[in-house]
Amino acid sequence: MIRLLRNHYALATVITTLIILVVSILLAGVLTYFAINVVSTRVQQESLLISDANIWAPATTAIGPVEGALMITNTGGRDVVINQIQVRGQPCLWTNVYYAVAVKTDNLNTALTYTATITAGTTTFGGIAATATAAPTTGDLVLPSGSTIVVYVLSPDSVTITDIGLTIGFTVFTAQAMYYKETNVQATTA
Repeated sequence: MIRLLRNHYALATVITTLIILVVSILLAGVLTYFAINVVSTRVQQESLLISDANIWAPATTAIGPVEGALMITNTGGRDVVINQIQVRGQPCLWTNVYYAVAVKTDNLNTALTYTATITAGTTTFGGIAATATAAPTTGDLVLPSGSTIVVYVLSPDSVTITDIGLTIGFTVFTAQAMYYKETNVQATTA
């Protein structure tokens, strides 16, 4: 009888240990979930809206080069650095990229148009006020929260007059994400 009683106490010790172990694991899981939830709701998210994407291929090279344009709006709660822009998977050289930052008085509902020649400091883009002129890109583009920029890409790699009517994609890369927008290549005579 004494032996049976000792075994009963030994089983109680094992069950107690298991209960304590399970409760501590559940408590650690709930605490981790709560911490992740609190941190993730406090972090401001990055979000870009790419609109009015265009690629124009002139009927002849005398008109001008192939040109791409897009409007990028930072709708997120934090500033964004644009590291790279690609057309049809080919990176665009920063020396061929021009941009203008929009201000609140700009009419951003105006469609972007083909610009035969882009000269830094003198060319104005469609929809952007005359005070916001084309600036050549020397490196990464910084886009503050709530701002909009218009980007023109001269002579994007691998786009020619034979691509008219095909769908081609723009890819905009930031430190945390990539944004993709497709458009059809349009013919232009002016």
